[in-house]
Amino acid sequence: MIISKSILCQISDIVDRAIIFATQAHSGSLRKGTNLPYIVHPLEAGTIVSSMTNDREMIAAAILHDTVEDTDTSLDDIKNLFGDRVAKLVSSETENKRTDLPASDTWRIRKQETIDYLASSSHDEKILVLGDKLSNLRAMYRDYISIGDDLWNRFNQKDKFQHSWYYHSISDALSELSQYPAYNEYIKLLDCIF
Repeated sequence: MIISKSILCQISDIVDRAIIFATQAHSGSLRKGTNLPYIVHPLEAGTIVSSMTNDREMIAAAILHDTVEDTDTSLDDIKNLFGDRVAKLVSSETENKRTDLPASDTWRIRKQETIDYLASSSHDEKILVLGDKLSNLRAMYRDYISIGDDLWNRFNQKDKFQHSWYYHSISDALSELSQYPAYNEYIKLLDCIF
């Protein structure tokens, strides 16, 4: 059953609304190369963010972070349902996918844009990125243990060393978060995978 906007707006807690909205938006989607429902990733990102802050809008933004990038949700939808700040945070986590070109052709450009953006990002935006990327690394590590270097075949970028460059560059850009256990877990997973 799809929950309407009017019913969704009656739910007072922003995190509960984000969970319901993201679950509907990602319904039927799977994590790349797996049978795992996609919603597991944004929920995990929200859990990671909640380990670093009690800010409900931040947690909601983490749960919603892929809705604009990967579903038919617009930033206006997020703004109307969750407010300006959540929309701004979700926007900061949304890649320009350049859908007119093959994803493998734009991978390095998109990842470099993320790294460049992090250089001037706010502390809150960096926390969101850490939640997202740590969730990705956890999934990669689980699968790397099972299938080894075949893992890289499921991605648009098949070169393990390009992924290493990206995730190590992210760790450098997020170094101001080193006081959080999530950042230290990120660093440990980098060593295990790459």
